[in-house]
Amino acid sequence: MTASIIDGKAIARRIQDQLRQQVEHLTQQVGRAPGLAVVMVGDHPASATYVRNKEKACDRLGITYFGRTFEADVSPGEVRTVLDDLNQDERVDGLLVQLPLPQGFDAVELLLRIDPDKDVDGLHPMNLGRLMRGEPGFRSCTPAGVVRL
Repeated sequence: MTASIIDGKAIARRIQDQLRQQVEHLTQQVGRAPGLAVVMVGDHPASATYVRNKEKACDRLGITYFGRTFEADVSPGEVRTVLDDLNQDERVDGLLVQLPLPQGFDAVELLLRIDPDKDVDGLHPMNLGRLMRGEPGFRSCTPAGVVRL
């Protein structure tokens, strides 16, 4: 076996071009752009960078971005309420909670609160079960990206 160099930037451009076309097609079919909601709690520097990059990617692809950022001292109940609202919002097709969460938050509880059909991180037990059974569903993006590469 020989090593080969993977040009990640070129692959990313091709994938983004394909996604942009898919988003345009979906927008025409449904009458609105797909929507992604990202909930971030606290000011973790790496998380803030990831969230900014997600917002920029949405903008490049034509996806409507619904960002909700909270100070670390927000109550878990308020975050649960926002998740419930986003689950019910028909404009939101995908929803994720940016991890890690500040101390005092139960990440598992919040992840379980996300509608499995909107769980774009693929972390809800229903999506993990779909993965294990080989059924369609959301997949965690980092492993899915590695497999695709």
